[in-house]
Amino acid sequence: MKLSVSGRTAATGAVAIGVSAVMLLTGGSIAGAAPAPVAAAPDIPVANVKAHLAQLQSIATANGGNRAHGRAGYKASLDYVKAKLDAAGFTTTVQQFTSSGRTGYNLVADWPGGDTNQVVMAGSHLDSVTAGAGINDNGSGSAAILETALAVSRAGYQPTKHLRFAWWGAEELGMVGSRYYVNNLSTANRSKISGYLNFDMIGSPNPGYFVYDDDPAIEKTFKDYFTGLGISTEPETEGDGRSDHAPFKNAGVPVGGLFSGADYVKTAAQAAKWGGTSGQSFDRCYHSSCDTTANINDTALDRNSDAVAHAVWELSS
Repeated sequence: MKLSVSGRTAATGAVAIGVSAVMLLTGGSIAGAAPAPVAAAPDIPVANVKAHLAQLQSIATANGGNRAHGRAGYKASLDYVKAKLDAAGFTTTVQQFTSSGRTGYNLVADWPGGDTNQVVMAGSHLDSVTAGAGINDNGSGSAAILETALAVSRAGYQPTKHLRFAWWGAEELGMVGSRYYVNNLSTANRSKISGYLNFDMIGSPNPGYFVYDDDPAIEKTFKDYFTGLGISTEPETEGDGRSDHAPFKNAGVPVGGLFSGADYVKTAAQAAKWGGTSGQSFDRCYHSSCDTTANINDTALDRNSDAVAHAVWELSS
């Protein structure tokens, strides 16, 4: 997650990318026919998600301690994710842009099949700040959607709608990559997008369970999932406008997502509800060098990763 608006780095650049339309949550059925059952999402093994985080940590360690925009660690992170997706049968596209005098990249991965006029899209930013490896912010979201995409491949899933996943560059400079993606859609294509799911920081060490309160249908999908686990959620407010859902939302696209907390302090009421330590921030290593693989709550990462898959399956069926 990027710093507050006042902390943004000015960014300029251009992208020339053809991006196909995306659409979510709408679908028809034959009059009088019984609706098809919603496919059940598989369990996402948290060990697999953590293995991706270990790789991102190794990449950062080998490249100056970070995976920031325009640095070798970012490109190596993108190459790692792309190789996994290519091997799993996704069609991947790398989008290049320039910001703050450095080259940045988005990675977009499409799962073949499904109605390409109705695309369920899930995204996370892949870059870290320069101060550290960015394993919770936002290796956690990036690894969860990567493992969800790989689960799609393992299951041979054939959704009614088309599935697309995205890993954004330069989020920490002000959602640069995701904004370019949105801005380079034609008006017609942008108008076809009916939903975007964002996952930015979902393994915070002193976690909360926050659900974006933007699009009601997407919000309900996540809230119902956590209700089924007996977990109470709260509306996400700390990161509103500070992550990659913002460009989509500003363009009139319904958005949703999950968040486990950053530098806000957990209250006594929240600690009573979720466990953890009251009077302490959700992530004491936010934007710091200690945001390493040691800075992850496995339970939160596991629950949120499963929630990612649940939403992807339910909304694409």
